This record gives sequence, structure tokens and C-alpha cells, in this order.
Amino acid sequence: MDLTLLATPWLGTPLYLWLAFLSLVTLLLAFDLGVLHRKSEEISIRQSLVLSGGYIGVGLMFGGFVWWHIGAESGLAYLTGFVIEKTLALDNIFVIALIFSFFGIPRQYQHRALFWGILGVIVLRGIMIGAGATLVAEFHWILYLFAAFLVLTGVKMLFAEEKEPDLDKNPLVGFLRRHLNVTNQLEGDRFFVRKPLAGSGRIALHATPLFLALVLIEAADIVFAVDSVPAIFAITTDAFVIYTSNIFAILGLRALYFALAAMIHRFRYLKPALALVLVFIGSKVFVAELMGLDKFPAAISLGVTFALIAGGVVVSLLKTRQEAQSLPAANG
Repeated sequence: MDLTLLATPWLGTPLYLWLAFLSLVTLLLAFDLGVLHRKSEEISIRQSLVLSGGYIGVGLMFGGFVWWHIGAESGLAYLTGFVIEKTLALDNIFVIALIFSFFGIPRQYQHRALFWGILGVIVLRGIMIGAGATLVAEFHWILYLFAAFLVLTGVKMLFAEEKEPDLDKNPLVGFLRRHLNVTNQLEGDRFFVRKPLAGSGRIALHATPLFLALVLIEAADIVFAVDSVPAIFAITTDAFVIYTSNIFAILGLRALYFALAAMIHRFRYLKPALALVLVFIGSKVFVAELMGLDKFPAAISLGVTFALIAGGVVVSLLKTRQEAQSLPAANG
């Protein structure tokens, strides 16, 4: 084998680094599906926390590898992107829980939908990040559009009224039900089954509610990627750092989901903190330009991002704990 081929840059990074990353992700997914979850079963909160901790550990170790192999600035950018994407995933968890509740998906079948959902995310994020990297390389001014979009999105998040989406009126759900034969109930953990059509008795392929849930999970990720992809482009334009930090943050989403789905209400004040992060990340692009800097210092970006998110988590847990403690007193 020609070893020089492995050193060939692809999107600015040697091919062997991309192959190492993809090999590691493939091994993790194969271990998850082939060893840990060969059967459809409910994942306990303890299992969820252990798995999530394992994925976070692997993601942070890969960040250390990026730091050692590519440089400190890239390592800090990776960690900043990892923290932002992991936090955005908490919002995603709320939506996923809503989707599973709407379709009546039991916990023992949820892992299958989440697993295949993650595979879809890996492909979709790759396409979006590849397109974004190409555009930024050709038209640098697009970074300023990304930055302005992040500031506006953050401000909107700060002042927008919280509304729970009505999935019964969701146009995608309506489209799927009009154009697919859909079973009225689940068929175990299967996405498709063959069964007689109502009225004619002819055997035809039917989608199950589990498949509809999977499609909506993929659609939800595209919506969330509209925030997260510009956010990390505002931190770094290195496609390798952007993609790897995104994917390692998302890989643990399935495990994290089962631990947090039942207590997502405890993170009520995380959304304002995340809104401030988006405003900060967008603003720093313009601040760097005004100060004549090539890039905003990566260490400051990571420090401010982590401080805002940690503050949101701490305030959320303290406030909701105080509210829970005051309820018995009020009832009494």
C-alpha cells in the first residue's frame, strides 16, 4: 500500500487522521449495537449514565489527541465545539422525548430508533459541514453571516416564549401518513412490516410508528444543526475539528437520553445560558475583526462558553430544587 496516499490532505487534514476517526466511530457503534444492545430492552438510568460517561470520556480523549497531534489551538477549538454541541443536545433530548411520547414508543424500542438516528446524523452532519467548509474557503464573508445569525438566534432564544410543538399538526407527520401505508400500532422494534391493505386485502409494505419517529428525529437534528454548525464555524474553520467534535458529542446522545429524558425539566435555565453562548460566539467574530485579530483567543472562547453553560446548569438545579422543596410547604 502506498503510505504517501494516507498523508494526502483531505479538507485540510491528512487522510490517515480521518480514517482513524471513522474507524473509532465504527468500532464504538458496532460495540454498542452488537455487544451491549443486541436485544430490544429498556436501558436503566444507571446504564445510561455509565454509557454516557464512557462516550464523554472517549470524546475528551480524542480532544487530547487533537491537541497533541494538531496543536493547542485546535484542541481548544475541539473542546469548545464539543461542549456547545453536547449542551445543544439537551434541547434535542426534550424534542426526542416528545416524539417518542407522541407515537407511544416504549423505552425498550427507543434505543433502536436512536441508534439508526445517530447513523443518519453522522451522514447529514458530514454533508452540512463539508458544504459549509467549501463555502467558507471560497467566500470568507460567509463567516460574518454565520456570526450575525448566531447573535440573532441567541437574542430570539432569550425572549421567545416557550411553546411545546403540536406534532399532530406537524406537516412532516401529515406528509408521511398521506404517502405511506402506516400501521396503527407498533410491530415490535421493526420499522417496516408486510401486511394486508385495509379494504383490498393485498399484501403491501407498511411503515410502523417507530419509523415515523425515526424520520422526525432526523428532521429535528437538521433543525438543531442550523444552530450548532454555524456556532462551531464561528470558532474554527478546520473541517476535521468541526466534524469530529460534533460527532463525538452526538454519539453519547442516545445514552444520555435515557438518563435525562425523565428529568429534563430540571434544566429549565439552561436555555438562556445557551442563548448567551450563541450571542457570545457570534459576537466574538466581529470583536476579533474590530481588534485586528486573526482569531479570537481559543482559551477565552472555551472559558466563557464553559462558564455560561456551567452557570446555567447550577442555577437550574438549585432553582428547581428550591421549587420542589417549597411545594410540600405550600400544600401543607
